[in-house]
Amino acid sequence: MSDNRLQPLREIMRSQTLDAVGFVPGPNFRWLFQRDFHLMERPLLVIVPVEGDAVAIVPNLEMASFDSLDFPGMVFDWRDETGYASAFQKAAEALPQLMSASRFGLEAQRMRVFELMALQQVLPKVEFVDAHAEISSLRLLKSAAEIDLLKQAIRISEEALEATLQEVRVGQSEKEIEAILLRQLFAHGADGVSFEPIVAAGDNSAQPHASARHDYRVQRGDALLIDFGARWRGYNADITRTFFIGEVSEFDRAFYDTVLAANEAGKAATRAGATAAQVDDTVQKVLEGSQFAAFARHKTGHGLGLDVHEAPQIMRGNEQMLQSGMVFTVEPGLYRLGECGVRIEDDIVVTDTGMECLTSFPRDLRIVG
Repeated sequence: MSDNRLQPLREIMRSQTLDAVGFVPGPNFRWLFQRDFHLMERPLLVIVPVEGDAVAIVPNLEMASFDSLDFPGMVFDWRDETGYASAFQKAAEALPQLMSASRFGLEAQRMRVFELMALQQVLPKVEFVDAHAEISSLRLLKSAAEIDLLKQAIRISEEALEATLQEVRVGQSEKEIEAILLRQLFAHGADGVSFEPIVAAGDNSAQPHASARHDYRVQRGDALLIDFGARWRGYNADITRTFFIGEVSEFDRAFYDTVLAANEAGKAATRAGATAAQVDDTVQKVLEGSQFAAFARHKTGHGLGLDVHEAPQIMRGNEQMLQSGMVFTVEPGLYRLGECGVRIEDDIVVTDTGMECLTSFPRDLRIVG
């Protein structure tokens, strides 16, 4: 466990009057302990008290991997045939300060119900509270090393996208294009994918979170929306570009250019000291001031890092001030249901003087196939 990372965690705990926090495998666990574990049916949990050593509850089959953490506290392992209840009980007894009334912070967007119930069974007097936002704030400002990892994930993604476009043809299914994209991502060095890619053509492109179809063949004039990302050493790219197959109508060109203008306005409005709401308001005003105002459906963007969707949320109503080191997406979109959708998404980092756009894949309208 890194003392450099444990100290700011405990500062947050003190500010929130938390006596302990619990971590399950996920982005916060990875950031703090520098290693991934699977979130599976076997609970793996680390409890960090505000004072004293942490304790861990670990499935026995993961012990060899867990030993690589150089974990400084007590570890209670358990086996499938005996179950995990005893390990939870021993962990609670190792933290006597929690046996009386105390406040325990949870990653409420990550921890499952059965893990919470196991904790409640052994710590009946504890008040469990949602501290997900406070815990995740540890990851809000990215270091130079983290930015470099994101840049690598983005580079792999962009090279894979260009290679994919060279293979796109009229008559292919969305699933065939998705398969090409996945092959190219791994061929260009991805450790994994940030999420299941969105490859959507024609009317499907107007569904912001569409699934690729086996039974639709791309046609001339179709929009082809590709939203995807490579993962590199835990860090995720998230890029969207929209293309047209063979040709584009003047109406769709204007539709596309409106989204591009909103994308550019959002990036131009980004600077330390501005708020997330101000960036989103700038983007939405471009869309709302166009002839296509009725087709805007979502906020401007979201934070990006070890998680694909994390703070800050770039949306109206979020008065969080932007700080140098924050990374988020700028991804305006317009969607004519049943017809056509366009989204253009860049990954940017806030700097002292404005922002740096980490994505470089061209944004000008491109016809493929």
